Amino acid sequence: MEQLRDWVSAQDLDRELADWISRPSVSRTGEGMAEAAAYGLRLLRASGLQAREVETGGWPALVGTADGPGPHVLIYGHYDVQPAGPLELWTTPPFVPSIRNGRMYGRGTGDNKGQHLAQLLGLRALRELTGGFPCRVTVLLDGEEEIGSPNLAEAVRQVGQPDLVVWSDGPVHDSGRACVVLGVRGILTFELRARGADRPLHSGNWGGVAPNPAWRLVQLLATMRSPDGAVTVPGFADEVPPLTDGQLAALADLPVDVAGVLASIGAADMEPPAGLGFHERLARPTLTVNSLSCEDSGDHRAVIPDVAIARCEARLVGGQTPEQVAEAIRRHVARYAPDVEFVPDAAMAPSTTLPETPYTATILKAVEDVLGQRPLLVPSLGGSLPIAVLSDGLSCPCYGVPLANVDEANHAADENLELDRFHHGIVAAATIQLALAAHS
Repeated sequence: MEQLRDWVSAQDLDRELADWISRPSVSRTGEGMAEAAAYGLRLLRASGLQAREVETGGWPALVGTADGPGPHVLIYGHYDVQPAGPLELWTTPPFVPSIRNGRMYGRGTGDNKGQHLAQLLGLRALRELTGGFPCRVTVLLDGEEEIGSPNLAEAVRQVGQPDLVVWSDGPVHDSGRACVVLGVRGILTFELRARGADRPLHSGNWGGVAPNPAWRLVQLLATMRSPDGAVTVPGFADEVPPLTDGQLAALADLPVDVAGVLASIGAADMEPPAGLGFHERLARPTLTVNSLSCEDSGDHRAVIPDVAIARCEARLVGGQTPEQVAEAIRRHVARYAPDVEFVPDAAMAPSTTLPETPYTATILKAVEDVLGQRPLLVPSLGGSLPIAVLSDGLSCPCYGVPLANVDEANHAADENLELDRFHHGIVAAATIQLALAAHS
């Protein structure tokens, strides 16, 4: 480990990070994608990997491979980034990296170029220090993560069967402590559209005569969740298994100041149901109304609206699929309000790796050895990432090792990465490879 730290100190790795950040790769608009793919292949080769582009039908995935005696480890990251957004909100231009107070600023520093570059540099360090790799390695860099990874499954079909997946994305725990993440919730977004007359009508002249789609929609929503917070859509979560003892123990160990968190958002209480812990709530399925509106041009006239819309989402956990949940909601709507239109939209499946999986203790110990502090074990993130394409598509455990600071401002102006975390991440990435080889 001291050799790894010395190797990191002797290299100009911040310049390499800046070079990568300075190349736009905005999948939503296409800005710089072809040039970034070519540069990403060079980064893979510089780490000692055989590199190739994988055509997916969208932006290509980048794949690098190398042999080693240990288990087959797939490292997942993504080289596409979010659009810059309003330039006036950035202190310095988004694709002109700058260093201030120990942080590098620029679009993609934390999400995700800095994090997967740390993984690549960890591999490069191992090759230069030992002459090879302790594990068989496949690196997969997605070109479409920021637009939902619609073609990731096609790339995954072309990478072979790994023993496990390691990914680095998102920030460390809110407390600032390092963490190992075992799963992510999935998501299904949808709209419910209720229609009344063929145009808005005067609420005095037509009140009590013309059907009101807003009331129709509110009444439908009331059949989908009880006041105590239980989702009452048959088939919504029937196959969700109870949390294991290992998951419950890991959730109980996660630090949180509930009162402080609620105060920070101006709330007095958590959402029903009562009796669930803060982190346990983030590991369970939810049904959320994101917005309710009528097509009234925003002027709130005294009319009976002709159209009412509820924009909703379901966050999914193991035992649920977007297709199964969509069908359950479709059947429920058909039963209670057959005249309301159900319009499914974006979807992403959940991913679950159990704490009891054999590699969990090995990865926790490797991160602890680097940082001198045992990382927190997070059974599931509340948000969604395309990890199920890997965990389910490849039928193998997936481990998240986030390397970015809590305030990385990913997707926002002044996105940044603490350079100390970047340097420690390189050592951690290499140490995990060594630990996995010893595990085997």
